Amino acid sequence: MRIKEVVNSLIENAIKVHTSDIFFLVQHQQIMVKFRTISGITNQTTFGFNEGREIINFLKFAAQMDIAEHRRPQVGAFEYEYQQVKYYLRLSSIGDFTDCESLVIRIIYQVNDGSYFFTEQIEQLKDLSQKRGLVVTSGPTGSGKTTTMYKLAKYVGQRQMVMTIEDPVEINEEAFLQTQVNLEAGITYTSLLEAALRHRPDILIIGEIRNASTARLAVDAALSGHLVFATVHAKSTLQTISRLESLKINTNELSNCLTAVCYQRLLPTAGGFSCLMDIASGAVLQSKIAQKKRGNHVEWTKHLVGLKERGEISAEVFDQFKAG
Repeated sequence: MRIKEVVNSLIENAIKVHTSDIFFLVQHQQIMVKFRTISGITNQTTFGFNEGREIINFLKFAAQMDIAEHRRPQVGAFEYEYQQVKYYLRLSSIGDFTDCESLVIRIIYQVNDGSYFFTEQIEQLKDLSQKRGLVVTSGPTGSGKTTTMYKLAKYVGQRQMVMTIEDPVEINEEAFLQTQVNLEAGITYTSLLEAALRHRPDILIIGEIRNASTARLAVDAALSGHLVFATVHAKSTLQTISRLESLKINTNELSNCLTAVCYQRLLPTAGGFSCLMDIASGAVLQSKIAQKKRGNHVEWTKHLVGLKERGEISAEVFDQFKAG
């Protein structure tokens, strides 16, 4: 019973400060718990090794993971309800070189559109998504990229077939056909993408473009008339284009398939947390694709200055996020 109470307390404290990740790390024969928030990673508490192992095993059991396996990477997930709100917890475990296991919990928050998205920006993406093609979202871990893809797909995908390919599924959405990578069973991103195109979806969500083969299939799907939402790791709006080029997608293909590129971050605002985007589309996007050397953003600084002048973000937040 004590372990359950400890776990509940950790998760609820994490939710209160909008933690994106909870880390359980072995340090000096102890289990250190850390939270990742917008402000960075902070130490929370420490458990003795044995008690820490019990907590990790409790969480793994709840996520239907193998508690006897401590070395090989595993993933799992479960729902947690707090104050009548459901949160999706995504778990990942891995053993280090000494066979000590660490665990990370990603917390997926439900979206309150009234405060989460800036209306003008999400409406712009909704309009662009009507054109089909490839819509790519970039940003660091915990910036809400998956939430944005799901929001857009739900809006434009009414009465259409929406299929997702993820590793793992982060948000449970009954209206979508959701598939998940399982490397042990030989189910890879590539094999799922190939199968997806035979399954005739109208809209395809790709959790992450990680390599050249995934990028190729995503581009081919967009060029064949599908609406494709995908994420990729890139440091800025325009460097997202360069990242796709590094994955062997040529300029002509990008010009023909890319509908929009969006870089986003979650900002602490006066009303809580909001998703600020920087969107490249249309003539601006086409001109940037044609350039060999690109900058970083389109209107990121302009948006930040506006938020600061209206008192929606502090000077400290402005300084923290001014580079993207």
